[in-house]
Amino acid sequence: MSNFRHTRVQLDGISLHVAELGDPHARPVVLLHGWPQSWAEWRQVMELAAGEFRAVAIDLPGVGQSSGAAADGSKRALAAIVHGLIEHLGLDRPVIVGHDIGGMIAYAHLRRYHGAAGVVIIDVVIPGLDPWEEVIRNPYLWHFALHAIPALPELLVRGHQSPYFDYFFDVLAADPARITPDARAAYAQAYASDAALTAGFGFYRGFAQDVHDNLDETGAATDTPVLYVRGAASHGNIDTYAQGLRAAGVRRLTTRLVPEAGHFIPDEQPAELWRHVHEFITSSSAPPCSRTDESTP
Repeated sequence: MSNFRHTRVQLDGISLHVAELGDPHARPVVLLHGWPQSWAEWRQVMELAAGEFRAVAIDLPGVGQSSGAAADGSKRALAAIVHGLIEHLGLDRPVIVGHDIGGMIAYAHLRRYHGAAGVVIIDVVIPGLDPWEEVIRNPYLWHFALHAIPALPELLVRGHQSPYFDYFFDVLAADPARITPDARAAYAQAYASDAALTAGFGFYRGFAQDVHDNLDETGAATDTPVLYVRGAASHGNIDTYAQGLRAAGVRRLTTRLVPEAGHFIPDEQPAELWRHVHEFITSSSAPPCSRTDESTP
């Protein structure tokens, strides 16, 4: 069994649970989870990465073993916390990898801070960037609106975390069996408390502020390499998401589709995901160029 190192970092009233694997002196990769998950969604990816990299995953503020959620749930506020952690741990030019909500945070960090060697955004729409308006109008994603309502989702979901989360795992995964019973139990436990439920729904309540923040940054070019990944079974055309990122000023963009995966790629296809991330990290080590744009059909 892998020897994960677990520590707690205090940052401005936030207590972050940090899980690490790999040589502490190796090149760092920071992993940010999505909803309704925790740091544990990265276990398999971290095991693959640890032979060459320092893999660092966290429970987002308020979730799992972390406490003290970001006040407004905005991804800019969460990115500031991630940036504080990077500085606290002395991580030099990390690659930041975010799935779902974590991908929104990774994008906010990209726009707000310098120093990341690259950013990986996995299977998520960025608030305010195309195709955001199309996504929020899609009745298939009804939970965006529900989760933004104050107090109501907590009332409905409290005590029913496992079946509620199972709905999303079963509907959005290409093969729901790849999200194991142990993983599902760990994710439900991460949101077992009222505070954790509120922190998780707070990610959605921050979307309006995220749109404002991201549109405020749109047009400012960035040469930080970005990899955008989607599951081949996920809804939406990856080219549309790529166009939104390019229009926002992302100049060095690579896109990849992961076969036999839906939304929960780190659980569904960890080896294939890590292959793409590893390729991205090593290719991004080359001298910067004006534009890199590779897409899989």
